[in-house]
Amino acid sequence: MKFIYNIFIRFLISAMKIGAIFNYKLKKGLAGRRQSCEIVKSKFSPDDQVIWMHAASLGEYEQGLPVLEKLKAKFPNHKILITFFSPSGYDNVIKKKTIADAICFLPFDTEVWVREFTSNFKTDIFFTVKYEYWYHLLNDLKSQGTKIFVVSALFYETQIFFKAYGKWFVNELKKEIDWFFHQTKHSTALAKEIGLVKSSTAGDTRFDRVKQLRTADNFVKYIEEFKQNKYTLIFGSSWESEERLAEIIAIKNKEVKLIIAPHDLKRVERLRNIFPNAILYSELENAGVFPDSNSQILIIDCIGLLSKIYSYGNVAIVGGGFHSKGLHNILEAATFGIPVFFGNHYTKNPEADELIARNGGKSFEDEFFAAAYLAGFVRDDGATKKMGRNALEFIDSQPNASDVVVNQILKMHQG
Repeated sequence: MKFIYNIFIRFLISAMKIGAIFNYKLKKGLAGRRQSCEIVKSKFSPDDQVIWMHAASLGEYEQGLPVLEKLKAKFPNHKILITFFSPSGYDNVIKKKTIADAICFLPFDTEVWVREFTSNFKTDIFFTVKYEYWYHLLNDLKSQGTKIFVVSALFYETQIFFKAYGKWFVNELKKEIDWFFHQTKHSTALAKEIGLVKSSTAGDTRFDRVKQLRTADNFVKYIEEFKQNKYTLIFGSSWESEERLAEIIAIKNKEVKLIIAPHDLKRVERLRNIFPNAILYSELENAGVFPDSNSQILIIDCIGLLSKIYSYGNVAIVGGGFHSKGLHNILEAATFGIPVFFGNHYTKNPEADELIARNGGKSFEDEFFAAAYLAGFVRDDGATKKMGRNALEFIDSQPNASDVVVNQILKMHQG
């Protein structure tokens, strides 16, 4: 099975090289990985004690950050490394002020690349977030005596671990992972069924992260001037379906304001075609003043503002749930006490079910059902406030999972 795994990794590398010819993100990911060893060589010495967090993309980074921040407080002399698999995660975080001493792409999981990378520092504590496991990386770290954890783990029945050919990898995880901190009791039970007994239910650390958002500086220039105290819908991380929904709402409910932040900035041109009279946020930034305009729609054509902009909304429509791409972060909106609406494709997002059960959010089969519902909902201020309160209470009711995780890590580290 190790031989087959190595073939798979070689195939993955070859596929990404071919794909990079046509896809800018793949090209950027390949280029970034070539620089990873140089980055850690320049930032660390072989004697540095390092706490290392690996996140597949931006969502996992946000999920793991509360744990990383608390570990840094407990180990102030340790250096911090953050690695990503996805260019979109890396691109967002590299532009922010973080506690990391180094941020880079995770090297491809070959023995040679991993060893060259990890030999530049001593990894004291390593944790990966949610569900990204690499055999050679974990094997190498374990051989160095690193304590290895999985934070906000989420197991589900269709994963490779529950297939006959996944038993080899499960056995490797038994040897290499010191503890799994699961988001849900169901995930914990599934892990224990296949012998991953070093598991417990800690909860979802994203709740800790989004609670922090409320006390942050959420001011965004020009948003109040655009809103003009009118009912405002925030379309966060939108795809085509959410944008069609925005188009319908704009026609049927001319009294409301719409702020659209697309998942990919490449969608901005399409949005300009749909909404020719919309204002671009970059235009406001360039002008330095808000124009004398009653425009109904504002398009956010830059990254890094969405979590702040949710604080200005009356309702959030979060993208990804109307197709197989997967639902984006609904908790960033719910934490500000506003109703959250989304499509019904969210099997890997248990928080969506609970938010719906608490009547703080609602899912729809398609954008047309959503449009019909929202047409009346936006005229009912009482229903909006009630559902918003439910969303806020849902967030506040969640345990501080990062405290649970860090306390257990400290016990095992000292032991």
